[in-house]
Amino acid sequence: MSESPFDGMFADIFKLINQQGPNAWFDTATQLALNIARGSDGDPNPLPTERQRLEELAPLVGRHVDALWGVPSEPVITAVNRSELTAAALAQWRPLIEPMAQATPDLSSNLDLDTNPMMGQLAASMGPLFTGFQMGSVAGHFSERAWSLAILPLPRIDTRRLLVVNNLMAFADAWSLDRDEVYVFALAQEFVAALVLNQPGTGDALRALLLDSVHEAKAAQSNLLGRLQSMLKPEDLSTFMSNPEALLEGIELPDETPVTRAINAAASVLNAFFDAAANEITTLLLGPRPALTEAYRRHRRSDARGEDAAAALFGIATQGVHHDQAHDFVATLQKKYGLSIFDAILRVDGLPSANELTDPETWVQRVTNSPLA
Repeated sequence: MSESPFDGMFADIFKLINQQGPNAWFDTATQLALNIARGSDGDPNPLPTERQRLEELAPLVGRHVDALWGVPSEPVITAVNRSELTAAALAQWRPLIEPMAQATPDLSSNLDLDTNPMMGQLAASMGPLFTGFQMGSVAGHFSERAWSLAILPLPRIDTRRLLVVNNLMAFADAWSLDRDEVYVFALAQEFVAALVLNQPGTGDALRALLLDSVHEAKAAQSNLLGRLQSMLKPEDLSTFMSNPEALLEGIELPDETPVTRAINAAASVLNAFFDAAANEITTLLLGPRPALTEAYRRHRRSDARGEDAAAALFGIATQGVHHDQAHDFVATLQKKYGLSIFDAILRVDGLPSANELTDPETWVQRVTNSPLA
């Protein structure tokens, strides 16, 4: 049996180091992400009976989503496993991350190559792949418990609506909830998110915010170079190979800045709106579901490492006081105007600013009097 640390599931990844090209970083991300997503259970496909039930409920939910703003959509859902959601996430994230990957610095200028000559062999080719390791690890863990792409409000590249049925089943069983109510809520959340995030206006507004936040998030990688060097000592290489995502543990976002406040305000309000719309539609179809509402709130606030790390790639914090403010923002306006007031977020000028997050009426006045209204 070979004792080479380059054997095993990550051998193919490191072969890519010698196959540099414009897509090498993304190939690395994909290989690593899918290996992680498969997990210890092999990532089984959804049960046919559960897939069928989801497809039966989809048209009912879709009609209520269409009625929200009078915008027609196709109520088609695709039941997927973790690997399929991971592949979709990578495709969606790629155009947002690619500028950062192309600008990855030469690691050799930041490392002590005299005391660690192994790094000299890797540094020249490792630089362009560095973002691939980070993105791949994050994407693989993102799908461990994520229901859909709705949890991370980023511009969509297509109109597909995907739900990880096995993750929905696990959530329902863990909280002793009826699966139908979980399916209805998840369908509504994903349908609303897909409708909003496919709008050109919303997408352009988010891309403008992400252009700055992604570059700022890159500053959080500054201490990864030293960590990479320490982990790639010959005696520790096998540990890194078996658990490369450990490289990312403990990485924090930079201190709050105007850029992070702006993207966090927009992202948190979008998430709060998706949840509010899903709750309202679920209530219309099945009646009040307080246990589901509370279970989902706790689910999002606990053990969400995969989703948190994915958001951090884009400078977004999925935990913090801004989420409570966003919940209050949406709840206040929903009570006074109904959810239809949020049709403004479909426009390029509709996302709330950080200052408006704590002053909902200022946002209402701005979007109501906008030339685009």
